[in-house]
Amino acid sequence: MPYLPELASSALFSLVPGSLESKAVENLGPLAKETAFVAASVLNAVVLGLIPVGLQRLGRLQRNNLRGAIVFVGSAYAIMLALGALFLSLTQVSTQPINLGLLALNLLFPSLVFGAILGRANLFPRPPAPPLFPMRRGKSRYNRKRRLFLKSAVGATVGAVLLYYGIGLLFPKQSPLLPSQEASQILAAGVTPNNQFYRVDINVIAPSVDLSAWKLKLHGLVSNPMTLDYNQLLALPSVEEYATLECVSNEVGGDLMSTALWKGVKLKDLLRMVGVGPGADYVVFTCFDGYDVGIPLDKAMADGTILAFVMNGETLPKDHGYPVRAIVPGLYGMMNAKWITDIELVSGVHQGFWQRRGWTNTAAYQTSSWTVTPGDSGLRDRFSLPLGLTDVAGNPIAVVGVAFAGDRGIQKVEVSTDRGNSWQPASLHDPLSKYTWVFWKFDWNPPSSGNYQIMVRATDGTGRVQVATMADPFPNGATGLEVVDVKVLST
Repeated sequence: MPYLPELASSALFSLVPGSLESKAVENLGPLAKETAFVAASVLNAVVLGLIPVGLQRLGRLQRNNLRGAIVFVGSAYAIMLALGALFLSLTQVSTQPINLGLLALNLLFPSLVFGAILGRANLFPRPPAPPLFPMRRGKSRYNRKRRLFLKSAVGATVGAVLLYYGIGLLFPKQSPLLPSQEASQILAAGVTPNNQFYRVDINVIAPSVDLSAWKLKLHGLVSNPMTLDYNQLLALPSVEEYATLECVSNEVGGDLMSTALWKGVKLKDLLRMVGVGPGADYVVFTCFDGYDVGIPLDKAMADGTILAFVMNGETLPKDHGYPVRAIVPGLYGMMNAKWITDIELVSGVHQGFWQRRGWTNTAAYQTSSWTVTPGDSGLRDRFSLPLGLTDVAGNPIAVVGVAFAGDRGIQKVEVSTDRGNSWQPASLHDPLSKYTWVFWKFDWNPPSSGNYQIMVRATDGTGRVQVATMADPFPNGATGLEVVDVKVLST
């Protein structure tokens, strides 16, 4: 059933420029969408609460009768429908397909309940007869205000409790799906469990796709347009590959980055089945929620680009694109579309949803590296890395971290402990694949006690050194060298 605050949130996501969205994700992470949703829910309650106040001010408030209920029903319905129509006209994305007729039908029942309750409630009782003595008048007004304050306080407290537990139901805390020993082994291997995999998209609540009605349409500049259902897609030859995804809004050292083992169909195999026509330059993904994004044809034909329907050995979770999503090694997460329903080959460059709001359309991963320990990396909890560190001079300190450059790979990682004046090589662990992050380690023996700054830089597989200049994620992804302050004590 359409929920007005969700429509309001979708309208907001459709209108917000990329620079503002980047700041919201930078400060709140995945909670940015939930914050907008909660704010819209509060405003929805405020608007409904203002209806009887407005009617009373206008002298249209009717008490304890059918006419009063009708007035409440009509007012609430008209206002909510008008707001809903406005949001529908503004939004380009939605968790579920919604039109004005469906919205009008679904708003009717809540409005009837709202009007029936308020039509029977004695919200604004007529003032009592004037008191005999002026002194009592002031006291009576004081008592009424005090009672009103106490009722408001109780109502606010109850509402806050309900809101707290309601949000907990909508956005429950995730719990590990695997025994701790297995989870530790997986983390040590560099794979992120599904329930810990980062999620940033345009939806407050992940879409629920009806598999019986889902179809994948391939069309456009092709010689043999085709439509597949889920079983037909699963019946095609499939491959497995490890790949890391990173959100373009991620800061250097941020936690909007994860790795999984994906299974799916190579996109180039599907494109060969439909026959790529002359003039095709871009492959455009359109999704169940209305999101769209395009990737160059050469990226679509790359060996590692797949349409995935399995994640870490499980059916692709709803939060991550069920029934099928794109995995495009080398391009930021916004190009790896989820909940795909349509694939179209077009001529020219396609500007997708976020690209129309200022984000890069090239979207190649920036080369990045950072320390997991020591430091305050948001990714630390995901890895089973050596944590038995010491900060005493004369004892070795294991500096451990991650580097990533998409499908370009990592050639080397260097560490500096003297504010960048000199650099020493770190040892690299073999990555799970050429599409994943790389773990590195540097054994450091501080020469003496004092304050140090640890810096790290990576060189990608093409020989290009990580950009040292600090830059915000918008519009091309974050750059810069992470600096970790360390204090070494004397023995």
